[in-house]
Amino acid sequence: MRVLVVEDFTPLREAVVQGLVEAGFAVDAVDNGQDALWYARSSEHDVIVLDLMLPAVDGLSVLKTLRKKSCPAHILILTAKDTPGDRIRGLDLGADDYLVKPFVFGELVARIKALVRRKYETRGNAIRVGDLEVDIVRRFVKRAGYAIDLSSREYALLEYLALNAHRIVSRTEIWQHVYDANASLESNVVDVFVGLVRKKLERHGPRLLHTRRGQGYLLTDREETS
Repeated sequence: MRVLVVEDFTPLREAVVQGLVEAGFAVDAVDNGQDALWYARSSEHDVIVLDLMLPAVDGLSVLKTLRKKSCPAHILILTAKDTPGDRIRGLDLGADDYLVKPFVFGELVARIKALVRRKYETRGNAIRVGDLEVDIVRRFVKRAGYAIDLSSREYALLEYLALNAHRIVSRTEIWQHVYDANASLESNVVDVFVGLVRKKLERHGPRLLHTRRGQGYLLTDREETS
């Protein structure tokens, strides 16, 4: 899943980015509100982590603009402003969550994962497609009871397909949600990783990951799609 971090304090921003990358997220990061608005408009993010006290354009103004423009990302305010009034104002203006600094990094990750589940309307921690289970909290995959070893990029691809199970997902969608803006990737990288993931899944059962020519990819166990 792809996250945009908006934080002007460089040491904190870099630490959050590093931690989120290690947790398996694709991450973009900016240090001011003006760039945040540009990134949010030009790329599709699942979650935006937004500081309030920002140069150029303050965080609440960013929040109001994004909601006015119907930005689909879930927004988590991460700020030192900790009064009840601050929280109420942020949530009333359209934030989906509010976390006060200083914070425990594990809680930030847990809250981001919760927002991802909410966005994709997944109530539990695990997504099941036939005999395939993708645990999006533990980042663990198994099929027919067998654990499947995936690289970080392979897992990110499969997780996104699982969150969109039974729906055709285009290459563009995958690119937007799995890779950050700094990724330098060949044009066929999505096809390559789909092939790698499909091969690992088919070691333990029939095909679940289908290619739809000219459309994209489909993760499903429904017979009519075979």
